[in-house]
Amino acid sequence: MKYLPPLATLRSLALAYARSLHGRSRTAVDFMGRNMGALALAWVAIVTIIGSAKVLTALSPIRSITDLAALALPYLLIALAPIVGYRLARASFPAGAASPQPSFRLAAYGKWHRLDLSQAQAHPVFGPTGFMASLLIGMLLNVVIRSFEFMVAVPAMNSHAPDWGQAIFHVMAADVIVMNFFYMVCFVMALRTVPLFPRMLLFVWMADVAMQLTIARYVATYTDLPASVATALNDLLQGNVTKVLISAALWLPYLILSERVNVTYRSRCAAATSA
Repeated sequence: MKYLPPLATLRSLALAYARSLHGRSRTAVDFMGRNMGALALAWVAIVTIIGSAKVLTALSPIRSITDLAALALPYLLIALAPIVGYRLARASFPAGAASPQPSFRLAAYGKWHRLDLSQAQAHPVFGPTGFMASLLIGMLLNVVIRSFEFMVAVPAMNSHAPDWGQAIFHVMAADVIVMNFFYMVCFVMALRTVPLFPRMLLFVWMADVAMQLTIARYVATYTDLPASVATALNDLLQGNVTKVLISAALWLPYLILSERVNVTYRSRCAAATSA
């Protein structure tokens, strides 16, 4: 007969594994908090290199400084937008500063016991660690992936390109710039345990979907848009919407029900464990 370990042994192994994962998440969060300056420099360097290559290999001719600026400026703003969002959010939400709770709750599901700030901060699950660390990493990766998808999929075009080509280049660049800015604001709000973080992330998800729909409607006004380009753009926009909807479907239940999220961002714990 195959030997099965006792239930107590399995439980202790599971607890040890959970502690190990939590320790790793804390290490990851600490690393992000301490090394964002170095990560920002690496980010600017990589985007500058790729953006320069895109400008130098652009099909649109460069006949003046204006032509060069029209090609290079979007890549420069893509590099700077997340850094500006990060810096502004850091200045707006200083480390250790207490932010007030909102006057009304959107996440009303469940029975909760209200905590004051000191009680919440002393709670064992307070802080953006555990599963929350995955969300933090995911927001950073979203900035990287969205930027690189744009640089790979959308060719650089200036005023010598067709009107529809210029429109696609500029509106898609604007989408990346705006959303990179807001996702980094969300990242800082999560890292600094700002109570409005869950609402801000919900707003950014909604804005992201709205941006994709707006771009689709705007580009569709160009009647000379080639069918092959329209199909490729539609696939890219649908992919962006799908990723947002998947993220929301995965994370909204966690943001509503997780005790860590409720303790950290809403200063409340489950009523059953408050005694």
